[in-house]
Amino acid sequence: MMPPAHSKRLQKPRIIVFGNEKGGTGKSTLSMHVTVALLNRGLRVATFDLDARQGTFSRYIANRRQFAERTGNPVPMPEHLALAPAPHQVVEMALDDALAHVAHFDVVVIDTPGYDSPLSQAGHTYADVLVTPINDSLIDLDVLALVDPQKQAIQRPSHYAERVWKAKQARAKRDGGSMDWVVVRNRLGQLDARNKKLMAKLVDDLAKRIGFRVADGIHERVIYRELFLDGLTAEDLATLITTREVAMSHVAARQEIRNLLAALGLDDTDHATGTG
Repeated sequence: MMPPAHSKRLQKPRIIVFGNEKGGTGKSTLSMHVTVALLNRGLRVATFDLDARQGTFSRYIANRRQFAERTGNPVPMPEHLALAPAPHQVVEMALDDALAHVAHFDVVVIDTPGYDSPLSQAGHTYADVLVTPINDSLIDLDVLALVDPQKQAIQRPSHYAERVWKAKQARAKRDGGSMDWVVVRNRLGQLDARNKKLMAKLVDDLAKRIGFRVADGIHERVIYRELFLDGLTAEDLATLITTREVAMSHVAARQEIRNLLAALGLDDTDHATGTG
């Protein structure tokens, strides 16, 4: 049971926000895989779903709970909360109250909707680490920047980049804190070399211009889609080896998540149990 809320948080858990104003980039999938990886390292993790209407993150966690009940496998679970949309004037108060409830946790993972909303805007302003997954395509890059089609160069930052800038300002004004923004090139596939090279150039140029870091996310693998129905992640497969055949693609998927943790600066949390 969670302790009662207090007017001020007794300590500040590390807050990881997955955000992008475009849907279908893998925010909920990455949120879940990172959550379980941290749980497996012995950390206390709370999860917030700010997209109660779509509810993908919440369903993923519900599927995990049902899997544990159905099979008797004691998979680690986060403390989960889904926040409903609310008027602009109350969302920050609601988020601050929710964070006060989990002040004794080590990490809070927040999944935001793929569209602009007061709740999503408020969620961004609490990020210690903001993770923005984009599919490795020029269509997804459009959320971050406008690209000159003739020069194939960045013209200027787009609407979401401007929103992140405002979130950074709001964060600094609230508590003097800073935000580490990481853009993750996600769902990597066997794209033609020319397109991949162009994406790398444009993202790197934009990173220098507006101040984010770049990391690789996960490849397009069937295993990520299959695991959703049982609420499982790549890291669960090692402990469930007696009930599931672990293929090389599963091993590669686990390594992708571990590489992402390192890129996000979360690999220093291995002070607890670790997964070996």
